Amino acid sequence: MDPKIKDKIGEKKKPKKMISMEPKHEIIAKHERGVRIIDLANEYGCNPSTISTIIKQKEAIKKLQSSKGVTIISKLRTNIHDEMVQLLLLWIKEKQLAGDSVSEAIICEKVGAIFQDLKRDVTETEGESSQGSEGFKASLGWFDNFKKRSGIHSVIRHGEASSGDIKAAENFIKVLKNLLVKKDTYRNKCSIVTKQGYFGKKMPKHSFITAEEKSLPGHKAMKDRLTLDLCANAIGDFKIKPLLVYHSEKPRAFKAYKVMKEKLQVLWRANSKAWVTCQFFIEWMNIVFGPSVKKYLIDNGLPLKCVLLLNNAPAHPPGLEDDLLDEFKFIKIVYVPPNTTSTLQPMDQQVISNFKKLFTKHLFKRCFEVTENTNLTLREFWKNHYNIVISLKLIDIAWHGVIKRTLNSAWRKLWPDIGLKREGFEGFEPVEEEIVSIGRSMGLEVDEADVADLIEEYAEEFTTEELKELQKISHSGVMMELSSEEEVEQEEKLTSREISDILGK
Repeated sequence: MDPKIKDKIGEKKKPKKMISMEPKHEIIAKHERGVRIIDLANEYGCNPSTISTIIKQKEAIKKLQSSKGVTIISKLRTNIHDEMVQLLLLWIKEKQLAGDSVSEAIICEKVGAIFQDLKRDVTETEGESSQGSEGFKASLGWFDNFKKRSGIHSVIRHGEASSGDIKAAENFIKVLKNLLVKKDTYRNKCSIVTKQGYFGKKMPKHSFITAEEKSLPGHKAMKDRLTLDLCANAIGDFKIKPLLVYHSEKPRAFKAYKVMKEKLQVLWRANSKAWVTCQFFIEWMNIVFGPSVKKYLIDNGLPLKCVLLLNNAPAHPPGLEDDLLDEFKFIKIVYVPPNTTSTLQPMDQQVISNFKKLFTKHLFKRCFEVTENTNLTLREFWKNHYNIVISLKLIDIAWHGVIKRTLNSAWRKLWPDIGLKREGFEGFEPVEEEIVSIGRSMGLEVDEADVADLIEEYAEEFTTEELKELQKISHSGVMMELSSEEEVEQEEKLTSREISDILGK
């Protein structure tokens, strides 16, 4: 073999240098100002051919806007691909905030579904030859490039064993038991909190629609999203005021009903996506959780000792104990091991499910009371007689309706010794039967299987349409914040004469 060829074969291939979108725009701008290609190649440390390719594609590059979190775009993708990535990142963020783990396989499956939904929408509006009509395959190579571009982490690769999670759960039960004995935090003193995504105005499926309302044109599935944090102790006799995050600080309904946020049965917080943030959670710990637990322990003649059990959501980062006020330093925060929340987390066992059933029951009762002896349809009730204020009332009723036995029995797996005796205890309500009965009174075609489907709907992950709706809500919230900041700046703007007078004084 030719020595030169042999040397070339033995050479290590240089890694391909990726140019992010910002430098590409800089290169285009500089070239349009007259800077030569060779000078640009020297400045950015790449081949002149690379610069030439960027210049040739400048019109397409100018139209592209990278997704938030994406710094490098290696190929010129269509708008449908860019929107796909934006919605995927939003979905991943939602899963992380909920404390859920996502694997490579789950992400690839979800992005494929998002692409197909977007492709179908574009095809319906623009025809078969529309942009994005080509196929998309979420291959392993695509996934690795996506991770590099977006900077996502903590993603489970294919084949990571769930057996390790089971073992972690078993070990955690032993560790927690030792901790509770050591801390003398027995029975009444151990509390738990968990977060659940919740749709305050999510339309039921077709089986809940009366015969004349088989289709509801123009109805959006996601209208009033909020997130709720529920918290109670292991004995089941002490519930904490929930943390609720909404997408509006001052909803219109508050003004109409003269609602004072300070008097609500929840701690009200707001941001554009209705996400629980670390700041909100810290405020809840110091404003609600700490004072409530301290009062409960003192009133019951118990020592100031408490364990707060949390999942591994971004709103619950390590080191939260440092953010507790000095008077609440008696609270010990413990984290459930990753990927064991559904197995260990008491709230995830049956408490949240029971809460959802009770909420649905009282929602149906409200609908029946409003529509009885009237010509109002379900759609009209949803549109004109149901809002965030009504939803808050139903949340309060449902949370009070979760009985002591339900809260306590949820701890059987995690803390078997905490179980209460059955004698003289409340029984479980046949909630599903009540919902079916109320539904049929309104002329709805419903059975217990339909009720189960509706309860599951509250826990379902976002569809592409809901992700797009959430993105719109977020965008409008940001625009409102920007406009309000501009108004403040304009109000605070001083004239040159005023500045001169101030400096003179």
